[in-house]
Amino acid sequence: MAEVTVEIVGFMESECGPFPCDETRSCGLETCYPSNNLMDAIGALRDELLDEYGDKVEVKTILLDDEMPDRIRELIEERHPPIPIILVNGRLTSIGRVSLDLIKEEIDYALEES
Repeated sequence: MAEVTVEIVGFMESECGPFPCDETRSCGLETCYPSNNLMDAIGALRDELLDEYGDKVEVKTILLDDEMPDRIRELIEERHPPIPIILVNGRLTSIGRVSLDLIKEEIDYALEES
């Protein structure tokens, strides 16, 4: 079982973050460029995290197109986070985009805590 669960919350047709995808790829992901598509970015993130952490980390996608889980609805009502919402072990992060380096920092922090 994974020690850390990363949940990416958004819409099927969402962009992966508030910034346009460009050659600099400041998000740290290569294989999803230049789509700027959330689903492509999640796939690229999952691959990178699997390479780095193996089965210690699980990446889940929560699509709001289908239905909104109560815990996500409450989070949105209380905190108004930007989409995509990035949760690490259920904790809201301030990342607001699919970014490899920023998510890895949160994962490393969560692994140190456990």
